[in-house]
Amino acid sequence: MMPDLPNMPPSPYAALYDLLIPADDELRLIHDLVPFDFITELLEDTYCHDNGRMAVHPVRMFKYLFLKAHSNLSDVDLVRRAKTDLAYKYFLDLAPEDDVINPSSLTKFRRQRMADDELLDKLIEHTVEVAKGMGLLKSRTLIVDATHSHARYGQKPIGQAIIEEAKGLRHACYKETENAKGRFPEKVDESDIDHLLTYALAVAETVEVKMPELMAREHIRDRVNRVREFAEDAHVELQVSMDHDARTGHKSADSSFFGYKHHLAMTEEGIITAVVVTSGEAPDGQQLARLVEKSHCAGAEFDHIVGDGAYSSRDNLIYAASQGCKLVAPLNAQVYSPAPNRVEGFTYNKDAERYVCPAGHMAVRKARGGRKNVGTNPVESYFFNIELCKQCPLREGCYKDGAKSKSYSVSLKSREHSDQLDYEQTDDFKDHRRKRFAIEAKNSQLKNPHGLAQNKTSDLKGMTLQSVMAIVAVNLKRIIILRKEKAG
Repeated sequence: MMPDLPNMPPSPYAALYDLLIPADDELRLIHDLVPFDFITELLEDTYCHDNGRMAVHPVRMFKYLFLKAHSNLSDVDLVRRAKTDLAYKYFLDLAPEDDVINPSSLTKFRRQRMADDELLDKLIEHTVEVAKGMGLLKSRTLIVDATHSHARYGQKPIGQAIIEEAKGLRHACYKETENAKGRFPEKVDESDIDHLLTYALAVAETVEVKMPELMAREHIRDRVNRVREFAEDAHVELQVSMDHDARTGHKSADSSFFGYKHHLAMTEEGIITAVVVTSGEAPDGQQLARLVEKSHCAGAEFDHIVGDGAYSSRDNLIYAASQGCKLVAPLNAQVYSPAPNRVEGFTYNKDAERYVCPAGHMAVRKARGGRKNVGTNPVESYFFNIELCKQCPLREGCYKDGAKSKSYSVSLKSREHSDQLDYEQTDDFKDHRRKRFAIEAKNSQLKNPHGLAQNKTSDLKGMTLQSVMAIVAVNLKRIIILRKEKAG
């Protein structure tokens, strides 16, 4: 059952908050400035109202998740810090002497209450509403971009990842004290996943029980918690040897990653208005319409959309015009000019300047036909690794048996977009184009201080929740800064 909305209970120690938490503390400012009551309405239907055990109120559980994203902590470390950090307890509306939740409650809350995509969009929308209500959003420019996250498991077996975590913990202990040698359990057969999980947990328990003095050191404690959390999650993933939602994406012709993409839309003031989380191979430009629609739902108002060349497709130019917006994205001929006989699913990666086939393989080289700068429609051909094509499960209709090469050609028809080419020469285009850099700093903020560089779970749902919570954290932090600037 859902309890009443949590409020700070009467406490003889409540004065400690005013004595020890500065008035300008970030969490205190967010707590006092932003009401989280809307969470109750969003989640009330996920609780039984007439029977069952009394639950922790969803507002308080949401605040725990917010703190996790705000400080980039594991569940165990979050709860441990909440026990002793008065700023955390104040933010959670707990009295100084109140107890905190069990870390396992966070896993259950995430899986049972926070799995709905529409709910996650509303969390971002609420932060935009808060910023608008304070008069902080004045620009009419939307900046779009994509950043990537690595999958938690990468492209290696779970067993290998577990043994690496356990090994890292052992070596960290060896560096701290020579007494650690010989105290860990014997290594096991690495081909047996059950034995590996038992071994990893035994390594963590050895440090906790036999070397408690090392647990006082934060980096050792973090490693122990990572081993435990990793091993416990792996029990759920025993039949999934890798993250099946993750895919290989490319940052350049010789640089790739295995994971996810976060397609973002942001105002000029630095408030993120929308996110679309996809697997790593998804083209940036194809997400523009969803980002614009979500931003409109959030209440953002704009007449210019700023992005890089990946967004300059013909479809996007038409769509932006239909929304009454100017698309400030430099034209890229390969992005917007499909060949008349193209096979569906080939996408252009603007960072690598190569096409990627439906199976996720990137072209190994490219060549342009005809004489340079002669003729109106030169053809550019992209060649793929034929050995991969022979074994590809998607080869039917794409690769002909016995063929000695596989290529994909595009006709470069840049003159079809003469209006956009003319617009690129205007001062309006150049002025708005300079604003795109701001989203790069926002990407870095999400990935580094807030942990979005790597998925902490093992699927697209978990990655989406992690992305949204990180965005809510950076948006509220940005609102605090903008409010200070406005005040003087």
